[in-house]
Amino acid sequence: MSISDRVIAIIAEQAVLEPSDVSPESTLEDLGIDSLGLVESIFAIEEEFDISIPFNANEPSQSDFDISNVAAIIAGIEKLVSEKV
Repeated sequence: MSISDRVIAIIAEQAVLEPSDVSPESTLEDLGIDSLGLVESIFAIEEEFDISIPFNANEPSQSDFDISNVAAIIAGIEKLVSEKV
């Protein structure tokens, strides 16, 4: 599975949706993911890819990590994974 597919699968699981229901343009709000679901998604992604996401759960809008939509999250994860190597 690609990074994109793995991230979409994690987000879909948190939203209790099928991965096919999650598009790159989807926002977490569109998918019904609340702040707790966001934190759980971040933890699951960090564990899946063995990375640390620079995300402040107390101030998501002040974070360096873009969570505006699924595509932005995937791009951020791809960047972090590539920097890890």
